Amino acid sequence: MKVGIFGSKYQVDRQDLIKCLFDALRKRGAEVYVDAPFHSFLTDGLGFKPDVSGLLAGDEFDLDIALSVGGDGTFLRTAARVNRQDIPILGINTGRLGFLADIGGDELERTLDEIFQGQYRVEERTLLRLCTENRLFRGYNYALNEIAVLKRDSSSMITIHTFLNDEYLTSYQADGLVVATPTGSTAYSMSVNGPIIVPQGNSLVLSPVAPHSLNVRPLVIPDSYTITLRVESRNKYFLISLDGRSEIFPLGVELKMRKADYTAKVVKRYNHTFYQTLREKLMWGADVRMK
Repeated sequence: MKVGIFGSKYQVDRQDLIKCLFDALRKRGAEVYVDAPFHSFLTDGLGFKPDVSGLLAGDEFDLDIALSVGGDGTFLRTAARVNRQDIPILGINTGRLGFLADIGGDELERTLDEIFQGQYRVEERTLLRLCTENRLFRGYNYALNEIAVLKRDSSSMITIHTFLNDEYLTSYQADGLVVATPTGSTAYSMSVNGPIIVPQGNSLVLSPVAPHSLNVRPLVIPDSYTITLRVESRNKYFLISLDGRSEIFPLGVELKMRKADYTAKVVKRYNHTFYQTLREKLMWGADVRMK
């Protein structure tokens, strides 16, 4: 099995888990390839020189599975690297919350046994695509979690004129607007009181950030819709963020967002369900009085 490892550079205190991962893969006879920046961190930052079959430096590579070692942010960056190559991604959690990276260190050996025996499922997750004239966004213009339009360098709100399938919806006066996929409904969108959507839901959610009007609420729409945004601001610029990858845009740019023509492939264990994750990560049903 060809296994690619992608990771974060902020894991000095988790190097034991990282070394255990490489040992476990070698024990199972895997061909191990490491993302070049992560390999530099392992060798230069940790002084750890794993035995690997090669480095992943370009945009195209042939893997059976990608392992994302870190938190959900690392998983998002891994998904961007994998792009549309249909390589399933498993998230190994060395962070805190972990909705995408939900495999803990105590589950590593059992999970790898299941992977090498083919006993796992793959969930297809919707992505959003950002479209602008002349493709102003210089980076990877797809988002697994959300696309956020935000104010920049000013205490003043921005106005976001919003259209759904070319029909006018409203003009949000707010600090910003988050357009989230079902996967992203438990990320930034949830932090601004957006609803949680199950990963299989064919929906998107528009969640305003600190809206001026209290009667403005998040809106769930079909994921077949095209969303068009036009921004007004006292500042000449605003911020556009795709899964945390941010760029500055000038006013006058029309933003179009629609469902991508491909999906991200997320590896899940058979005994891991979304509802179990909600109970464990958000402590649903937990009573703080019970010790």
